[in-house]
Amino acid sequence: VKSNAGAILAVWAPIILVYFMDTQIWYSVFCTIFGGMCGIVHHLGEIRTMGMVRSRFCTLPEVFNACLVPRSSPKEKKGILPSFLEKKIFKDLGKSERHDPTKFALVWNQIINSFRSEDLISNREMDLMTMPMSLEYRSGSIRWPLFLVAKKFSTAVDMAANFTGNSAQLFQRIKKDNYMFCAINDFYELTKSIFRFLVIGDVEKRVIAVIFAEIKKSIQNSSLLVDFKMDHLPLLVDKFERLAEILYSNKQGLQYEVTILLQDIIDTLIQDMLVDAQSVLDQINYSETLISDNDGAFDYYKPELFASISSISKIRFPFPASGPLKEQVKRLYLLLNTKEKAAEVPSNSEARRRISFFATSLFMDMPAAPKVRSMLSFSIVTPYFMEEVKFSDEELHSDQDEASILSYMQKIYPDEWTNFLERLGTNVKSEDIRYWASFRGQTLSRTVRGMMYYRKALRLQAFLDRTNDQELYKGPVGTEREQNKRNIHQSLSTELDALADMKFSYVISCQKFGEQKSNGDAHAQDIIDLMARYPALRVAYIEEKEIIVDNMPHKVYSSVLIKAENNLDQEIYRIKLPGPPIIGEGKPENQNHAIIFTRGEALQTIDMNQDNYLEEAYKMRNVLQEFVRHPRDQTPTILGLREHIFTGSVSSLAGFMSYQETSFVTIGQRFLADPLRVRFHYGHPDIFDRMFHLTRGGISKASKTINLSEDVFAGYNSILRRGHITYNEYIQVGKGRDVGLNQISKFEAKVANGNSEQTLSRDIYRLARRFDFFRMLSCYFTTVGFYFNSLISVVGVYVFLYGQLYLVLSGLQSALLIKAHHQNMKSLETALASQSFLQLGLLTGLPMVMELGLEKGFRAALSDFILMQLQVASVFFTFSLGTKAHYYGRTILHGGAKYRPTGRKFVVFHASFTENYQLYSRSHFVKAFELIFLLIIYHLFRKSDGKFHVMVTYSTWFMAMTWLFAPFLFNPAGFAWHKIVDDWSDWNRWMMNQGGIGVQPEKSWESWWNAENAHLRYSVLSSRIIEVLLCLRFFVYQYGLVYHLKISHDNKNFLVYLLSWVVIISIVGLVKLVNCASRQLSSKHQLIFRFIKLLTFLAVVTSFILLSCLCKLSIMDLIVCCLAFIPTGWGLLLIVQVLRPKIEYYAIWEPIQVIAHAYDYGMGTLLFFPIAVLAWMPIISAIQTRVLFNRAFSRQLQIQPFIIGKTKRR
Repeated sequence: VKSNAGAILAVWAPIILVYFMDTQIWYSVFCTIFGGMCGIVHHLGEIRTMGMVRSRFCTLPEVFNACLVPRSSPKEKKGILPSFLEKKIFKDLGKSERHDPTKFALVWNQIINSFRSEDLISNREMDLMTMPMSLEYRSGSIRWPLFLVAKKFSTAVDMAANFTGNSAQLFQRIKKDNYMFCAINDFYELTKSIFRFLVIGDVEKRVIAVIFAEIKKSIQNSSLLVDFKMDHLPLLVDKFERLAEILYSNKQGLQYEVTILLQDIIDTLIQDMLVDAQSVLDQINYSETLISDNDGAFDYYKPELFASISSISKIRFPFPASGPLKEQVKRLYLLLNTKEKAAEVPSNSEARRRISFFATSLFMDMPAAPKVRSMLSFSIVTPYFMEEVKFSDEELHSDQDEASILSYMQKIYPDEWTNFLERLGTNVKSEDIRYWASFRGQTLSRTVRGMMYYRKALRLQAFLDRTNDQELYKGPVGTEREQNKRNIHQSLSTELDALADMKFSYVISCQKFGEQKSNGDAHAQDIIDLMARYPALRVAYIEEKEIIVDNMPHKVYSSVLIKAENNLDQEIYRIKLPGPPIIGEGKPENQNHAIIFTRGEALQTIDMNQDNYLEEAYKMRNVLQEFVRHPRDQTPTILGLREHIFTGSVSSLAGFMSYQETSFVTIGQRFLADPLRVRFHYGHPDIFDRMFHLTRGGISKASKTINLSEDVFAGYNSILRRGHITYNEYIQVGKGRDVGLNQISKFEAKVANGNSEQTLSRDIYRLARRFDFFRMLSCYFTTVGFYFNSLISVVGVYVFLYGQLYLVLSGLQSALLIKAHHQNMKSLETALASQSFLQLGLLTGLPMVMELGLEKGFRAALSDFILMQLQVASVFFTFSLGTKAHYYGRTILHGGAKYRPTGRKFVVFHASFTENYQLYSRSHFVKAFELIFLLIIYHLFRKSDGKFHVMVTYSTWFMAMTWLFAPFLFNPAGFAWHKIVDDWSDWNRWMMNQGGIGVQPEKSWESWWNAENAHLRYSVLSSRIIEVLLCLRFFVYQYGLVYHLKISHDNKNFLVYLLSWVVIISIVGLVKLVNCASRQLSSKHQLIFRFIKLLTFLAVVTSFILLSCLCKLSIMDLIVCCLAFIPTGWGLLLIVQVLRPKIEYYAIWEPIQVIAHAYDYGMGTLLFFPIAVLAWMPIISAIQTRVLFNRAFSRQLQIQPFIIGKTKRR
């Protein structure tokens, strides 16, 4: 054994390969530790829940003013220590502007209004979350939103009614709770202000004034519990609650009930609560309008208080329909009638998440905000091709065989649909519904709405910069009205618009807009509607015109910028291009040609499936200060921003992708930027130094194939030209991701292809040459190294199994176990344990767990991680590993990287078996069958004990089963019986259809087979040789197994191996015979053709009988022959595919194609059979739906009808 090179290689090669994987695992560990530490230092997750928001809401105005409000005077430059002490410890004590909540309240209300306009909250929730802003009612204390104080008031009432101490102790307990004190003060001031307007009778005014004076005197003297009997306080509050309800309804017919309630309130105060009510009675007795009887009791005074005399009313009711008083009544009503817990406001999870992150970001380290006039100007560019602008009516309501998009969204977002109907009432139009649905999909309209929040935020910031406190309480509209009264020529609104437009511009680069418009495409009109909806929006597109020059047609290409005018597009600029601009994949050229139409010092790149939020847009001027806050030699050229994946709630699969992407765009990029300093540009929503990149080749490279991942090359280019790239987490932008397995696989295939092209690019070579050793390794493991290690992890499995196959078939395994003291095997066990952990995604998932722990809390993170495992997340990540390895390896070897459109709709519907087979046959199914063949042979001929066998093969079995059945497990309605029946019919139709020129791969197996192997036609000679050498591994089965047949009688002569090839050649000859007979005889001589098939069948059966009788051929020998010859046949098919240009015109090609067809049909049938068996049991389909859509079930949504679809009426 020691001298056997094959045995040594079989034992040690897997161990060596595992070390490559271990380096990736160690990177994950270090990323978890250091990324988590950096997140903690940057205050990430400091406010994770709405409970934390409520507890720290009182500190938000102060930190808001410190971070997001420009200083009234220029900041003096200070040393490092004084600056640190001022910022972290003393916090500018003594500066009253920092504690003024006015600006925070105005911005907070705008944020809440944006929530309402997005239908995240209801009208009631908006009222509960709004901070009051009015000059008519402004006291010394801050007036907090009602969702913080509503429950506190009822608590304070119960506390006062049952308190046993003195008044000073009661005041001390109340003042400890800032929100409780605010609630009581709110009630006092509101009732005082409302009574001032409500009561117009002279006597009534004096009575109320005396009562308020008594209350104020008792509070000042700390004698409230002495002067008032507080046990009647709950009864008094109940009467106020009923009064507030009537005042809020504001109906004319309730005036009498208001009078009775006011009398009851005064009566309760005087008779039941006031210990000394004489001062109030004196006011009543002093009045000349009252007639007193001899007893002098209050009950007998006529006319009664608040009662009308001779049609002269003593109260002013109903109130005006609008105005400050209406808001005060509403606030009092909500303060007294809000029964739900504060923890339930807002109820929408997205609104809660956004508020929590905004509150957290205020405590992060961000540059001080400049005034809008002094900030850097910036532009946004969004590349658009042919994606959805907004859903059409037909798309929303189409329900021919499946549930419509609108009905699905109504089930997924039931609260938002209810809020939408509440907001619009009976005026709901078809266009409004289209926008509502589009704002919840991955559409261009959602992106435009989000990006235009920047302009809205700039207008608000400009207003705050130029107005005083008096104008702040009136708001932008009120101030404009006042200025118009003063005949100021330029209105405030026009001034704010001009300033916002000077600092911000948004250009959508619609590559095909000219073509869409000329063809009457609905997308073109939708884009024009968007420009009309947002007047500051601009659209750039490439126009192609044919003109006649010297009687010859010439094509002229131009870049055109347009805007909307009177609901029509109007041209602004036109730039003639020297030729066709699209020379690569299309997207990079689409971005680069539009840059000339942008303005400003900064340029943000936004994809068309992103989103933005008003509260995040408010921090944009802080982010832009990153360009000027650093020393000149460290000025960033690209600012990386955090992304939030908003598609995670669609399904469990979308949740896995969301967690994976969130991990990369948060803790992953945080670790890359600092301390590794190898973060590049990974797409959107990074902000570029516009002038730096305009003079250095643009923001993306456009060479075809090599720049498939065009975005990352902008980062390479920036670093190579001595730029710096940072990452900032105090601002986030929404991002949509793929939600179906087929979408996800296409996306990962595209990224893997792109990384393989990066591996071969000059850019990576130059970076590696110029980086120091440690930075070079960091660059490797965070870019192409990750995919290379994924490839190595899969190759390691094959190397191990083929090594074990060699050992068991050669008989060396028993000798190894007896003589080697198991040392090498123990090392092998350790290596394979590491490998299985990698396959299951446990160790590489550590950064994800850490990030979830930081942002949600570690208990919630652990709960989510366990739930992911119950939803078979390990299956998903193992399947993704196969996708990355296949496409990276194939592109490295043969090239052929190409863009794979994934689509960005809500993909929750069933994918057919044929579609899954086309997509995963070569990347997963073939490899899984190969693994199963290896494992079966290893099991049949192994000499080790069962425990060791399970130890070293369980993870490989898991990988093989995952690669075979994951596409069907994650396929909605994958085990629904009526879908299975349809899939089988569709599969047979696809397999039997004739291919050829013009027939798409989706229609015929022959066309798909040709397209799937087309990359081999353009492969170089060295790659073809390597492909052939790799195919030789399949012949190992045949060579090793034929000597283990009982029919060979332990004969080790080479003649046995040659005889096995005679069998293979005979099989090919029979196929050729049947094929020729089929072509020449099946149509005209059907009887002769059937006779030939019968003779062939009888000959084969006779051969088996003779071999069984004469040579002792057993059933086991037949099984082993199948295990030997099936892989050999597949290997031959792969080799002839490489040699196809040389042999496809010979007669041998037709039987080869027939054999290939048989292989694919056989694999498909083997896959289909267990799926059909499982579909026969209804419980399996129910379990699968629950696993895939657990979040929907947890929200009690009826998801099943939308997955299976409606059956067609017959």
